[in-house]
Amino acid sequence: MNEQNFANHYRYAKGYHYLLSGLILIGVIASIVNVVSHSPNEGGYISDILIALLFICVALIFVFLRQFPLKAQDRAIRAEEGLRYFILTRKPIDSRITIAQIAALRFAPDDELLPLVDRAAAENLSPTDIKKAIKKWKSDTHRV
Repeated sequence: MNEQNFANHYRYAKGYHYLLSGLILIGVIASIVNVVSHSPNEGGYISDILIALLFICVALIFVFLRQFPLKAQDRAIRAEEGLRYFILTRKPIDSRITIAQIAALRFAPDDELLPLVDRAAAENLSPTDIKKAIKKWKSDTHRV
């Protein structure tokens, strides 16, 4: 793997993010078009509605299947980075720092972390601004 940096740190599972999401989107659209194009008086209308509901449920599962583990990873990152900050300073991380900022700060090496935390808290830097401010990128290849 190439050295991780701001330009290439996002990770995508092509089968999940592109293929599966595309197929689900096509299914949702096609099933809704199918419901709209049929009259309630025609036979099979209940089946059309049930198929549309199934595709909508699959789309929701697709979204939640990604969100729930990311929340758990965010909690782990908060704990890891909070511990790293505490080891370096013997103080808890500033309470103004959000989880999104903490997730961005994980890419900063120890020598850049403290000034970046202070700056992020004082200037309310966005996660993107924090990542762009990092000079020597510390890879995190474990996040999905």
